[in-house]
Amino acid sequence: VMYGIVYTRPCPAAADGAAGGCVWPYLARRPKLQLSVYTTTRSSIGAESNIDLVLNVEDFDIESKFERTVNVSVPKKTRNNGTLYAFIFLHHAGILPWHDGKQVHIVSPLTTYMVPKPEEINLLTGESATQQIEAEKQINALDEPVSHWRSRLTLNVMVEDFVFDGSSLPADVHRYMKMVQLGKTVHYLPILFIDQLSNRVKDLMVINRSTTELPLTVSYDKISLGKLRFWIHMQDAVYSLQQFGFSEKDADEVKGIFVDTNLYFLALTFFVAAFHLLFDFLAFKNDISFWKKKRSMIGMSTKAVLWRCFSTVVIFLFLLDEQTSLLVLIPAGIGAVIELWKVKKALKMTIKWQGLRPKFQFGAYNDSEKKTEEYDAQAMKYLSYLLYPLCIGGAGYSLLNVKYKSWYSWLINSFVNGVYAFGFLFMLPQLFVNYKMKSVAHLPWKAFTYKAFNTFIDDIFAFIITMPTSHRLACFRDDVVFLVYLYQRWLYPVDKSRVNEYGESYEEKSKKKAKSS
Repeated sequence: VMYGIVYTRPCPAAADGAAGGCVWPYLARRPKLQLSVYTTTRSSIGAESNIDLVLNVEDFDIESKFERTVNVSVPKKTRNNGTLYAFIFLHHAGILPWHDGKQVHIVSPLTTYMVPKPEEINLLTGESATQQIEAEKQINALDEPVSHWRSRLTLNVMVEDFVFDGSSLPADVHRYMKMVQLGKTVHYLPILFIDQLSNRVKDLMVINRSTTELPLTVSYDKISLGKLRFWIHMQDAVYSLQQFGFSEKDADEVKGIFVDTNLYFLALTFFVAAFHLLFDFLAFKNDISFWKKKRSMIGMSTKAVLWRCFSTVVIFLFLLDEQTSLLVLIPAGIGAVIELWKVKKALKMTIKWQGLRPKFQFGAYNDSEKKTEEYDAQAMKYLSYLLYPLCIGGAGYSLLNVKYKSWYSWLINSFVNGVYAFGFLFMLPQLFVNYKMKSVAHLPWKAFTYKAFNTFIDDIFAFIITMPTSHRLACFRDDVVFLVYLYQRWLYPVDKSRVNEYGESYEEKSKKKAKSS
């Protein structure tokens, strides 16, 4: 598929010098060109009226890269949440664009609509009630999308003297082509392209009603035919995501993968991402299968299960509050639902409905399970001496020194910082239970293996996908935990007389098979 995107079959007749059926490049004639950029509030123009010239590049050289910053006047209509368009013309030098029959142009909006990020405040500044009400009104007003200025405009011209086969023009490039008849041959005019992938959220500026001028950075670089076709497909993919409901910020995360990443590293990312999705599916599948069949909690730390559920839900709410990319948010949400179901299984909880009122019932533990709970409680007792002061101290420090959008944001951030910074401590009770029982046969090793693979893959994604710094550090923290689990698996050999995670032993299975035969 990738080969079909970047490779274009040339016109076979061109090799013989014949012109029949071929579409020739107009740039091969080396015309003297000029680049002009105009702005207007209308989406189409027919003459020179009501437009502003913001950039004029005479003696435009298609081979030379440049970047220029100009100040653009912002009309009153645009300041009132209107749209401002940029018309980019590539035409013959010394001729106005609308008088040149061989000009090419492309249109791009310089404004977009997006909900601005809420302002963060110190929650202990001692504001008066009136100030707090005004702040809340301002925050509520920010829930509505407002006009933002695109401060960058990236232009490309396809510079290859490529001869197309007129009978099989690529559909992706064809919509950017304008053809003219010159004698007996058909020529395509210069292919002008706007790189929308370079329009990033970080470059957007809020347009205020008092704003009269805004900076616009116009950059130009040549582009090959293969890269042009690839970029067109990527832009179409991002547009499709937005049609499916992805926000501007989510689409921006996808753009960042292509724009901010080396192409070779990007190819590796695609390859790794496929395995990440596969291991995610297998880990969820085996985790559900393990807990669905599980009849005993022998060797399993109930408190560790409860902690994983709490931490997963908190992380999901934190990522939701931070407006993290859906690439991270969706798997976190699925994991949170699975962890809630596992708590129900671990506590042997059943729900019976009495009309509209649910009634919760909890099953009893046998002697072996009670022994496991004793080890679990012992580990948590020692752990609480370290964990609780650290979490409370961290929450108090952040309240005094860090700004937040709201009290809810501070609460979620405090919880998630405790999860990320000290969450690995809650994995210690399971390690302690393993140590006391001198066994790891009760653990879901298939699911653990897939999660371990994904943890190392997450280390790669931590440098590519935009996510909170604490979530990025947690990816590396999990590596250490999995290594400890692997060490325990090596340290405690398999005892075939010991029950496994399904409450069965290997010897019992052998006896059943012998009786049936």
